[in-house]
Amino acid sequence: MGDRQSFDDKLPRSSSRGSVFSSKVSDSNLLQLIDECLASFSEGDERLPLLRRIKEALLQHGVERRQRDAEVKKLTAAVEQLTAPANRIGTLLDLPQEGVAHILVGGSEYFTNVDPRLEPGALKIGAQILVNEAYVVLRSLGYDTNGPLLTVREVLSDGRLRMEQEPGRQGIILQPIPELMNVAFKAGDEVRIDPSHRYVIERMERSQKHGHMLAEVPTVRWENIGGQKAAIDAIRRAIEYPLLHSQTFQQYQFTQPKGFLLHGPPGCGKTLIGQATAASLAQLVQEGAAQFSHDGSSIERSSSLPPITQGCFLHVKGPEVLNMWVGESERIVRDLFSQARERRQAGSLPFIFIDEAESILGTRRAARSYNISNTLVPMFCAELDGIETLHDVVVILASNRPDLIDPAVLRPGRIDRKVKVSRPNREEAEEIIRLYLTEGIPLDATCLAAHQGDSESARHALLVSVLDQLFTKTDESRVLAIRLRNGRQEVLYRQDVLSGAILANIVRRAKERAIEREISGEAQSPAGLSQADCERAIKEEFEEGDIFPPDDSAEEWLKLLDYHPDQVVGVSTFRRRSNSTERMLYPII
Repeated sequence: MGDRQSFDDKLPRSSSRGSVFSSKVSDSNLLQLIDECLASFSEGDERLPLLRRIKEALLQHGVERRQRDAEVKKLTAAVEQLTAPANRIGTLLDLPQEGVAHILVGGSEYFTNVDPRLEPGALKIGAQILVNEAYVVLRSLGYDTNGPLLTVREVLSDGRLRMEQEPGRQGIILQPIPELMNVAFKAGDEVRIDPSHRYVIERMERSQKHGHMLAEVPTVRWENIGGQKAAIDAIRRAIEYPLLHSQTFQQYQFTQPKGFLLHGPPGCGKTLIGQATAASLAQLVQEGAAQFSHDGSSIERSSSLPPITQGCFLHVKGPEVLNMWVGESERIVRDLFSQARERRQAGSLPFIFIDEAESILGTRRAARSYNISNTLVPMFCAELDGIETLHDVVVILASNRPDLIDPAVLRPGRIDRKVKVSRPNREEAEEIIRLYLTEGIPLDATCLAAHQGDSESARHALLVSVLDQLFTKTDESRVLAIRLRNGRQEVLYRQDVLSGAILANIVRRAKERAIEREISGEAQSPAGLSQADCERAIKEEFEEGDIFPPDDSAEEWLKLLDYHPDQVVGVSTFRRRSNSTERMLYPII
């Protein structure tokens, strides 16, 4: 009884009823009292097991309580986070003084405080910032990786940029961020602005596709073009001579032609000649860079332009200039010449090659009906020969239909030289075929045996055989019949519709047949190109190419064959019947 009384005296008093385990502060005290009791009781006391169980219960209760406290703390933090006001995102416009920021949030501007814990230099003009409900700047989010793209129209004297806008819309002037203050912006540059439309935060690199500029000058050489000797000689005299003999041309006060027109049937090498012109001139410029610098200037060269050290090739496909938005096509033409002037200022000799030129430089129509040529042609003419002179820029147009190009474009002073690219004759066709039927191509064993194994003789015989089939006038080689207004009828044969592209495709077809025969294992020995392959290729090429225009467009198509529609009253085709005879079919006109 005395022990019980002494134990009860040691227990802490509480003003309220309940378990001692409900007091957070009493846990350690209770464990201390239990340890004292365990130490004071003698071994074998019947109360020791009970005290030990009480101690274990207290320890377990402490572990569970700590787990509950941790869970409550997490839930409390989650509730506070869910019920806290949302932070806002704005744009930093300026830092007028230390600890104060000029910000833009939700379309409204504020002068607010900056969190003093932010490191100096962490905030950048034009960057996004995080602000709390009191609009205090908490931290910087950096520059937005997205944003609208605009085109620079004008660079103002103080460095601000005037941007291009759609017609009818209010203009906009933007300030570059401090990191871009040393960047040399120019008209036509594409820039990205921040979402608040206040700052220019990035200048976009002009892609090669958008800029029409090839990464390298074409590598096509004059020797890679078969035939067209007259056209090549004419364009080389007109373009290369003023550079090779600048002193002589200067004495005669000769003005170098600005523009050239390559016209003729499709597939005859107009594009190749344009590429070879650029490659040849670029090579001449590189080889004679020192000469140009010693001469001072070439013909009509401005003293403010740097010496020419290399060439660049701007290739434009006519239809890609056309755009559904009013004024966009004119902007593309303006940007094209702007790029050429920039390249010239950088020391390059720019070549502007416009393929299918009739699609964008067509004859202007009456003012009562809108035609895109009514605005594109004046823009092109003004850029080519306007008040702002175009120095040392070579413009080459290629077209199948020069009659559709506006006469104002083709007048002297703009397009000074018109070079006709004709269909190949027999000698030119031989040159073209030799470019594709080279020495490394295997020939059929029968063909080689007929020439005692001499591959060169066999190749020449194969070439002659192909030319005979193309240039011999037989019933087999008839293609069209033209009935003229004077009553005369003319028959067009294969040679009359031949082109370099057709010759290249004939050789390609023959090679395909030889490859298929060798892969399939039809030949006992390694297969090679045979005369039968070439004959079959010629036949297939003209049979598949026997596609002619309908009645309403046949007159325009006749101009590609050098026949004026006014002199033609009818066109008929020839088709092969089952008995291998030819008969005339329906008239096209």
